[in-house]
Amino acid sequence: MPKYPAPIRRAAAGVFCSLSLALGPPARGEAARAAQDIEYGYPEQSIFLASKDAQGRVDSPMLHMAAALLERAGVRWRAVPYPAARLFRNLQDGTTNFSILVRSPALEACCVVSKAPVFRTVLGVYYLGEHPPVKRKEDLAGRSVITVAGYSYAGLLAYLNDPANRIRNEPAPTHKAAFEMLAARRADYVIDYASAAGDLLASFPIDGLRMDPLDRVEIFLVLSRTYPDAEGFLGRLESIAATLKIDEVLKGRDRR
Repeated sequence: MPKYPAPIRRAAAGVFCSLSLALGPPARGEAARAAQDIEYGYPEQSIFLASKDAQGRVDSPMLHMAAALLERAGVRWRAVPYPAARLFRNLQDGTTNFSILVRSPALEACCVVSKAPVFRTVLGVYYLGEHPPVKRKEDLAGRSVITVAGYSYAGLLAYLNDPANRIRNEPAPTHKAAFEMLAARRADYVIDYASAAGDLLASFPIDGLRMDPLDRVEIFLVLSRTYPDAEGFLGRLESIAATLKIDEVLKGRDRR
């Protein structure tokens, strides 16, 4: 092996040391990046109408919101749908880091929650003109209703299904099916979220349809406390959210 002069050996050693310091330990760098990955979990049953794109991927307003936030935050992320109960368990143990959900005490026990909601809607009672208005859930006693399968309506479903309230509940498989049943007068009222019903009724109008708000619903950013510096990172997401044109984002028209 050739023996180089001392000045060349010292220069080569200096270059090697500089490169080593700049690159850092590979394993530690990979671990740091992995710790910042985000799994955005979303409920299979949404308060919005969900569709699928040409590749069969879910296309929903809250997915657009998550993309706008996390891409601007500069983190690697993926989106995974879950049944509601499993999503909650995942947020508890950190399998899922992030979601956008209705605030609840159970969520606050395992997650940090944004100070302000990122979206608001109402849970509405829809009906045709011959039926009386509904101002509170007790007004539904003795009536017939149509609900969309899969929703608990923040506890309202238990009231609707309680035999003591004499309510006949007709479950529908989809939002559209619920309003088709109402148009056919299969029941007196439909219970649905305005965020879903509004989009549906724009293309499926029903003459004489009315709506009374039954409850107001607010949606918050939710980050598992297991995520590194959860409060700091959620603060970043809140700052980003404040800069967004939410209506454009939810429609998938976000342009950076």
